Amino acid sequence: MKIATWNVNSLKVRLAHLLNWLEANPVDVLCIQETKLTDDKFPVAELGQAGYQVAFTGQKTYNGVAILSRHPIEDVQKNNPRFEDEQQRILAATIGGMRIVCAYMPNGQEIGSDKFAYKMAWLAALKEWIAQEMAAHPRLALLGDYNIAPEARDVHDPAEWENHIHFTPPEREAMQGLMDMGLQDAFRLFEQPEKQYSWWDYRQMAFRRNRGLRIDHILLTKELAERCSACHIDRETRKWEQPSDHAPVVATLAD
Repeated sequence: MKIATWNVNSLKVRLAHLLNWLEANPVDVLCIQETKLTDDKFPVAELGQAGYQVAFTGQKTYNGVAILSRHPIEDVQKNNPRFEDEQQRILAATIGGMRIVCAYMPNGQEIGSDKFAYKMAWLAALKEWIAQEMAAHPRLALLGDYNIAPEARDVHDPAEWENHIHFTPPEREAMQGLMDMGLQDAFRLFEQPEKQYSWWDYRQMAFRRNRGLRIDHILLTKELAERCSACHIDRETRKWEQPSDHAPVVATLAD
């Protein structure tokens, strides 16, 4: 079984990319972020023709998350019940006996800003809720755009990025807090090539120069981590015309 996450950075703009990728990579479950669509505009028919059931929650212009599945989607939860928020950033569902949580963590802008305070409060509430979900669902996967690079090796230039958004100590500590509860980084379960990133700025030829960050993650509970046989970042999509600035991350789980 393959599960994946991809920040598509506007589903309206990137729908053809998404359909092409799914045709070449028929994953069982895909969590997408930044759909940037109201629910009435979500392409249910197009994804249905591609063989996917969908659950989604969106808003105009910003945010929006969705779960695509080749299997029945059950027990859908929109947003974090422990954090009142108008922004549509979380969607959870049970699929094939697994609890899938799709999350688009806030960007945070910069330390000291209101947006950074919001990010830290959001992450603290996420930790509380995920602990509750893990207690109820031993097979849980938290997939999404975390907007956090957890280690120096996840940043093209750690000295340049230190104390800048995505790579500040409070953000890294918040992500470590999730892992301290027993979640494991699927990508780091395996030996990986150096300089592997999932996001590159559109500016300054960042992708061509591989000046990126690994901020898209799949975290797994112990039971799922023991079944994980591979995890990789698919850089090919970033080479396409008008690409998302993020690349998909895919994990393979044994039945």
